[in-house]
Amino acid sequence: MPNVGKFGRGMLLMLAAGCSAHQAVAAGEPVAPHRLARANFERESASEDVRRMAAWVVDAGDSRGMPFVIVDKVDAKVFVFRADGRLSGATAALLGLAKGDDSAPGIGTRKMASILPEERTTPAGRYVAALGHNMHGGEILWIDYDAAFSLHPVITSNPKEQRAQRLATPTPLDNRISYGCINVPAKFYKSMVSPAFRHNSGVVYVLPETRSLEAVFAGFGAHERTDAKATHTGLN
Repeated sequence: MPNVGKFGRGMLLMLAAGCSAHQAVAAGEPVAPHRLARANFERESASEDVRRMAAWVVDAGDSRGMPFVIVDKVDAKVFVFRADGRLSGATAALLGLAKGDDSAPGIGTRKMASILPEERTTPAGRYVAALGHNMHGGEILWIDYDAAFSLHPVITSNPKEQRAQRLATPTPLDNRISYGCINVPAKFYKSMVSPAFRHNSGVVYVLPETRSLEAVFAGFGAHERTDAKATHTGLN
């Protein structure tokens, strides 16, 4: 996990001051006038939970007209979507060493050496995110400022961790290695993540691995039940 740097956008300053993601949206995030009827994955493979989440985001307008990212921890994969629900790209990702959907209390202010293996989790949830920089000046996508939680190009400074090699393997079995942050290939970050958030904030949805989607994302189950009822009664 990189050290906390300075946010370069007003949205992130609000988050750092204690505003929630939904409060930040209410404070002035754009709402799209048009969007697709369903998320479009093109030919990209994705788990059922990822497809359900993407459909809900688009159908409910939950990303408020902003680009969005879905992180599948189970399959160790990241999906970047345009604001209208079209997939821009997907890639393998490295995630927190430990299973779990919550950040350890105060982890954002602790030294990395003090973080226990079982505390190295990638927290699930909905986050308003924007580009910023770490203390070394490198660009990253800040997801949760207080928890020092970000998405960034893969870190290869420790050869023993073999992070680049882990990203290149065909299964997610060796993709749990980070302190909680999400690592993606440098080329993918530069070509997909950075352009998507270059001119505006966006929403990152980190799917849970120990809880259900309904337990993590407010309104998710209710929207699916409404959609199913409309289908049953021939209303859509």
